[in-house]
Amino acid sequence: MQVPFLDLKAQYKTIKSEVDTAIQSVIEGQHFILGAEVSELEKQVAEYCHCKFAIGVSSGTDALLTSLMALGIEAKDEVIVPTYTFFATAGSVSRLGAKPVFVDIEKSTYNINPDLIEKKITEKTRAIIPVHLYGQCAEMEPILKIAQKYNLKTIEDAAQAIGSESDGKRAGSMSDTGCFSFFPSKNLGGFGDGGMVTTNDPAIAEKIRTLRTHGSKPKYYHNIVGGNFRLDTIQAAVLIVKLRHLDKWTMARQENANRYNRLFEESGLTDNIQIPVIKQNRHIFNQYVIRLKNRDKLQAGLKEKGIGTEIYYSVPLHLQGCFKGLGYKERDCPVAEESARTTLALPIYPELTEEQQKYVVECIKQDKDI
Repeated sequence: MQVPFLDLKAQYKTIKSEVDTAIQSVIEGQHFILGAEVSELEKQVAEYCHCKFAIGVSSGTDALLTSLMALGIEAKDEVIVPTYTFFATAGSVSRLGAKPVFVDIEKSTYNINPDLIEKKITEKTRAIIPVHLYGQCAEMEPILKIAQKYNLKTIEDAAQAIGSESDGKRAGSMSDTGCFSFFPSKNLGGFGDGGMVTTNDPAIAEKIRTLRTHGSKPKYYHNIVGGNFRLDTIQAAVLIVKLRHLDKWTMARQENANRYNRLFEESGLTDNIQIPVIKQNRHIFNQYVIRLKNRDKLQAGLKEKGIGTEIYYSVPLHLQGCFKGLGYKERDCPVAEESARTTLALPIYPELTEEQQKYVVECIKQDKDI
């Protein structure tokens, strides 16, 4: 049996006529840059995320970058980020000449550990970027209290978490800005790169709109330097179609996660495998991540049996070569370092069948070193 890590072709088959019609409409209209579909998607995403404003941008990375620019982060400022996340979280800080300050994660959720943030704050600290990893919100209440205490900005990296919630509040709605990615593998993925910034502040929203068009307002007049951060109209058209199906797909992912949990428990594997821990009230399972000692051996064995898996993330950011000059060393963030050695993401996409899941768990059970 073949079980791909992600099967976007299966998803496309279910919405092919809707997507094809939407794309054809854009082609016929020939308005490819900031067309009406972009404005419509912004309206719908703002509503979905319980925010007043949403601004389409060219990628999740550029959502982070424009947020930092809009909030005034500059060279020599410091921004607190988790060390266990996709590179863009810290890379966007560095691109502005600012310094990412790395914090270790919680072992149970893989999100930034709020208890470790305050001691990393200095007179240069200007912002905190909590990441809602794997589809589950970080512990936002204590993070926001710390930010308020020290007058810091907060930017939610919600690239993997559209629709997830913390204490009933949607990802992207709790901070100065929220940043989303529409990379094809995301729960809401486009047919290429794309992203969105959410905010409840009209001034921030207007500044990001200006930044995404080279800082031009009105056209050809530049009081600030921005960039080409626009969301393509075709991507917006595809995403409008997909957004209509998002809650159904999220429910399927949650059902698949529950089935994995049950199968692991029934197989007696939970003594040796840590299954996902849910601490927030809406986990959307962008990934289903397990923890085990012999991760690499298991991954190789599953590959031989036709099962796709993925490692997120094999090297924590504080140990990446490009950040060597910041002075971090091994064991500075022990939980993240252990997670990098021991975690494995299993297939969780909505179209995954019960038969495929049973096959995955059975193959794991057959590994004698679990």
